[in-house]
Amino acid sequence: MPYRQLIQHLDHHFDSLSPELQRAARWVRVHPAELGLQSMRQSARAAGVAPATMTRLAQALGLSGFDAMRRPAMAAFARSVGGQGGEAAVGAGDEVEHAAAQPALARAQAGNLASVTAHNPAPSLAAAAQRILQARSVLFLGLRASFGTAYHLHYTCDWLRAGTALATDPGGAWADRLAALEATDLLVAVSQAPYTVQAVQAAQQAAARGVPVLALTDSALSPLARVATQSLLFDAASPAFFHSMTGAQALAEALMHAVAEQGGDAVAQRLTLRQKQLQAAHVYWDKPGPIRRIGRI
Repeated sequence: MPYRQLIQHLDHHFDSLSPELQRAARWVRVHPAELGLQSMRQSARAAGVAPATMTRLAQALGLSGFDAMRRPAMAAFARSVGGQGGEAAVGAGDEVEHAAAQPALARAQAGNLASVTAHNPAPSLAAAAQRILQARSVLFLGLRASFGTAYHLHYTCDWLRAGTALATDPGGAWADRLAALEATDLLVAVSQAPYTVQAVQAAQQAAARGVPVLALTDSALSPLARVATQSLLFDAASPAFFHSMTGAQALAEALMHAVAEQGGDAVAQRLTLRQKQLQAAHVYWDKPGPIRRIGRI
């Protein structure tokens, strides 16, 4: 079974699984390299489930056991580190991963970049852009590693339309902004595995109050995607110890590009106004001026 088919099986059967099996499925969905390289006990420990749960998950997908579920991920990982066979990749273990770390990371980043187009056809991006343009106000939320993506979304979107905000402040009162959202507003939430509890809870609370949620996340099975009005997906694969942010950032740029295209004259006028304001304020470096002395030596 190809790895892509395994993922399709997971997505198709997810709603019929028990909560424990769903937890294991989410982990399998976003940790292909670990699944391919680790033993059943190691994978179960990482997923926070009992080893037997991994076997039951494989059987729920119509497979004979954990090894049958691991083989597609093993083969996919072996290809990503230079075309070695599955058994060779597993036998070499950390040595294979270390020897190919740099080229493997570059290939993973390229795959994450390509995932934006693969997962999000143009009509989906256009629909998401319309949600952003038509909402009364837009609140962008991303915590921990996803904060940078949320900040970039807010910074860019504020050039394109009024009424945007970033869910952050030193005093922790961003929850007040969240609580003020109504059905005519939009929450844009960004998160990838391991999902930040506060981000998931914020999306759940907003959805429960009838606030539309646009999720930028790494899996159709992520807790954000499960409550979102619309989801845009990216891959976050990486052979390193961290999850790559390349896909998330590329998706954010693609989404803002769609907003700019969909916005028409209103966006063009706002861009012109913002550019004039920043030029008048001398925000950006243009040419050297006189040296200003600050204070006294």
